This record gives sequence, C-alpha cells and structure tokens, in this order.
Amino acid sequence: EACQLAYCLKKALFLSVWLIESLAVCLKQLILSCQFKRLSHFFNQHSMCCDCCTLGKTAHELGLPCDHNLSVGHQCNLVSRACCVEGATATVFGDKEKTFLLEKTHTTEPQQETRDVFLYCLSCFFSDINECLVGASNCRGGERCINTEGSFRCQREVSCGTGYELTDSNNCKDIDECETGIHNCGPQFQCQNTQGSFRCLPKVQCGSGFIQDALGNCIDINECVSQTGPCNRGQICVNTVGSYTCQRNSVNCGRGYHLNEEGTRCVDIDECKTTENVCGGHACLNMLGSYRCECEAGYMFNSITRLCEDVNECRHYPGRLCAHKCENTLGSYKCSCTTGFALAADGRNCDDLNECESTPCSQECANVYGSYQCYCRRGYQLSDIDGTTCEDIDECALPTGGHICSYRCHNTPGSFHCSCPVNGYTLAVNGRSCQDIDECVTGSHTCTENQSCFNVQGGFRCLSFECPNNYRRVGETLERSEVVRCIKSCQPNNIACVLDPTHSVSHTFISLPTFRELPRPEEIVFLRTTVPAYGSYNFGSYDVKFDILEGNVDNAFDIIKRVENGLYVGIVRQVKPLIGPAMTVLKLSMRNLTTQGDSGLNIVNVHVFVSEFWF
Repeated sequence: EACQLAYCLKKALFLSVWLIESLAVCLKQLILSCQFKRLSHFFNQHSMCCDCCTLGKTAHELGLPCDHNLSVGHQCNLVSRACCVEGATATVFGDKEKTFLLEKTHTTEPQQETRDVFLYCLSCFFSDINECLVGASNCRGGERCINTEGSFRCQREVSCGTGYELTDSNNCKDIDECETGIHNCGPQFQCQNTQGSFRCLPKVQCGSGFIQDALGNCIDINECVSQTGPCNRGQICVNTVGSYTCQRNSVNCGRGYHLNEEGTRCVDIDECKTTENVCGGHACLNMLGSYRCECEAGYMFNSITRLCEDVNECRHYPGRLCAHKCENTLGSYKCSCTTGFALAADGRNCDDLNECESTPCSQECANVYGSYQCYCRRGYQLSDIDGTTCEDIDECALPTGGHICSYRCHNTPGSFHCSCPVNGYTLAVNGRSCQDIDECVTGSHTCTENQSCFNVQGGFRCLSFECPNNYRRVGETLERSEVVRCIKSCQPNNIACVLDPTHSVSHTFISLPTFRELPRPEEIVFLRTTVPAYGSYNFGSYDVKFDILEGNVDNAFDIIKRVENGLYVGIVRQVKPLIGPAMTVLKLSMRNLTTQGDSGLNIVNVHVFVSEFWF
C-alpha cells in the first residue's frame, strides 16, 4: 500500500508544481525505498540483473546519489551504480527493455570490477522474464500461472470433473452425452442431457398403480404394503392389478384352528379324528393347532410335510450295515452280496461261494475267493471266448509242429501221434522219430543167393560183385563188411599185368539222407593211407594225390587231403545238397608219388545211395 501511495504521489508531483522542494526530496527517497523493497524480494529469489539496472536508473531519475548501499548483493549494487552514472546506455531487445553495458562507464571502480558487472549482466539480459514471479500475469482465481519462453499461460488448479471438458478459453463446458452417443440408455429409454451427466427416461410411461423398473417394465404397486392404512378400520386391504380393494374384515383362525359354531372364537382342530389316515398308518398325536405322527421304526416324522417318511438307512450308515451292498426298503433295508459270494446267516455278512460245485468249467475247476478258475488237461487250452470251455490244441499246427514228428504229425483230441513212411521205417520208442529198418538183418529183403544185401535208409539194395581179371578178393565178404577189396594178382609172364600201375580196386557203400539245406560241407568217406606226411613234397620223399575220376553228380562232392596221426588221409565231402531218391558211384583214385614218378595207384568205388527223406 505504501508503494502504491508513493507512485500516486509521484504522479501528483509532476502535476503539482507548487509542492515544496522538501516534499519532492522526501518523495524521491520514499519511491526508491519502495522500489528497493519490491525488487529486494524479487532478487532474493532470482537476482534479476535487469531489475538491478532499473533500480539504478530510478535513482538517477530521482536525483539520488548513485553510490547508495542497498542490501541486494554485491553484484546487484555494481549493476545499479553502473546504470545510475552517466554513460550507461539502454538498448531495446524485442518488446522488453533490457539494460546492456556497451562501453566502459565513467566510474571510479577498478577495471576488474567493471568486467564483472559486464559479465554478470550479459548472462541475464537475454534470459526470459518470468511474468508469474513479477506479477505481470492476468490469471484468474483458481488458476495457476505457468511461465513460458517469452510469455506465460494460465492453467486450472482443479480439473473440470466427470461430464465436463476444458475449452480453449480455460473454461469447463458440459459434455452432451446424448448428442455424442456415449450414454448407456437401453432401447426402451430415451437419453436426456443434464449438467455434468445424463438421464435415461423410459419411452413408455406407466399408468397409475404401476411403477417402472430399471428395464422399463411396468410393475404393479402393492398399495396394501406401500401405503399406511389405505382402508378404513374394520376392513382389510386386498391388492389388485393396478389398484386395490377394501373388504370387510372376518375372523381368520389360522392353520390348525376353526371357528366355533357361534363364530365367536377359534377352537383347535383334532386332525387325528377329522382327517382320515392322516399319518398314513402310523400313530397320531393331536396338539394345539397341530398334530404329530408317532412314526414306526424305520420312519422319521417330517415337521414340514407332517408325514412319516422312510429313513434311508443305507445312506445314513454307509458301510456299517452290510458287508457288501445295502438296498433300502420301506421302513428297513436289506443286504446283498456281489458275484461270487452268498449272504451269510446273519443277513449282513457275505460268505465265499464255491462255484465249482455247479460245474461251471468243461474240465477242471479251482475255487478262489469270490470267484473260480477253470483249467484244462494236457493237450487242451482254455477258450478265449467264455473262459470256461477247454479246446483241443492242434500240436501239429503249432509253430514247432514241424519238428514234433520226423515224418508226419496227426492231431487227436488232447494229443497227437506221429507216423513214418509205409516202407523201410518204423516209429521209434519216443513216438516221434522214424528209425530205418535193416532188412538185411531182419531177413525181410528179397536178395538171391548170388547177391549180397546192403541196407540203405528206408530200404535195401541187392548187389553182386566180382573182382576183375588178374585181381583177387581179400578180407571179409560183403555180408560181414561194408568194404570189398581186390588186389592185383598177375599170372607168370603177364607183362601187361605187371606194368599196370593199379594195385587194388575197392568197393564201399554209403547211405545219405536228403539234405534240403547244407550249411557246411559234410564229411562222408575217409581214405586212409600209410604214406607218412613230411610236409612239402621234397626230393626223395613220398606223397599221395587224391582225385574224383567219375560219378560226381552236379559237383556235389569234393575230396581234400589232411594229415591225421602223421599220415595222409583223403576225405570225401558233400558240398551241395542232393534230392533223393538218387544213386551214384564215386570213382576215387589214390596215387602214390615219388621223385621218379608214380609208384602205385589204388581205385576206390563209393556207391552213394541218397534217401528220399531227411531222416
């Protein structure tokens, strides 16, 4: 207020020249003091250089001394003195006046101090004026001033709230939810805008006696409940649709009572007498205004239905009444057992039932707890369909059936039997293998006296053999040995016989089965010699050479040389299968070798008989 008064006095000073000079001096001091107080508060916050200069210019205008000491800080005092003395220049930047020291002022301050003043003002002359702090804004009450570069803006301190929006003029404007379509009124309602909100008004108006719910439906008003005493004394209110009626009041005795004959009071109704079989066969006990049924065992009285209802003991006592299954009955219950058990004498427990007594299995039966198991005898198997019938096992059809019998397998109920070819074989003791019949031993052959019987697998052969000329038989006869050997026996002066290198001719016999598969060579004949084995054939040493000369059908045989016990041995092997019946004669040669040439030759004829079967 003092500052405002000072400004007013200042204006009056220019208008009233007749004021005394002392009053002018006092006025100048008062203005400078007020200006200082206004700027001092501002400098304490921001130390604005331009206002310090304004303080000096004001002192210069008032004719006050420039060297005044104000409590505004050393830098501000320097600026104030610099702007007060002559030589200070004011330059206008933009639309705001800012003081800038363009040249050195006429001051007695040292050079360094003047430069400090220049730098101080240079740093602030070009900064923005904060109108919010200097009070130059025009913000209204409830608005907050926010400084901007070169200007300011006013912002509301409190938001507009729901249903309002802020306009460009910083005012709150109501939002018309009905026009913008952001309301939530249903199809049965019409939107009506209000300040800050909206209302949903029903399109259909309910008539008198009805009220409209939130969905727009008209609901009847129960005037007998919503109004206090709608009818006169002695009348009762009866609600109707859209209205109500008043009826004369009559005595209502309530349930369990009825009016006496005079119609003056209510008396108890004996339901046990008036209602036929009210308790459904149970005892009936009359009570005031009611009755009660004395239910029999297994029943419970229901106070709501006023009847005796059956008690479900199985549900009330689960797992405690029966060992297996419990079934409720009227007034009681009964127990039963699962399959495989029979109810015990106490009617609660269950005993295991011996199902085998009823012969459920086709062959053998074994009782187990709660069930039974069927078994089959050897040669039978349990049916997969019913699990009780025993079916015959076809052993001949099993994966191993081809190996049960040597020849043929014949299935029988619960078993099987093997058979052998009709001629030449008999069934072995094990009932599966086929044994060759030696017709030569049993005498069942048909060989003549001039023939020798030779047994083969599945039959026999009648053979006769004579030694060639100049050879004679040695050793056993054919009947006693399987080898017939003829050695050379030359007549005197038979030069051809002597020069013949063959020393002996032998015959041997072998019977072979039909090998369908031959995984490795089969050794069948051994030709033993007396030639010692000295390793490789050296000078002065003996050697022996084995060859197959004739009868090697399909190259099914070969002959190799091996050393056994220090002597050479020739081994005839079957290297390929032969399908019988077949017969061939392998003509083998054993040639003794020396350094001078052949020293002797021995011929061995192997009669090979291949059987039709593998056994």
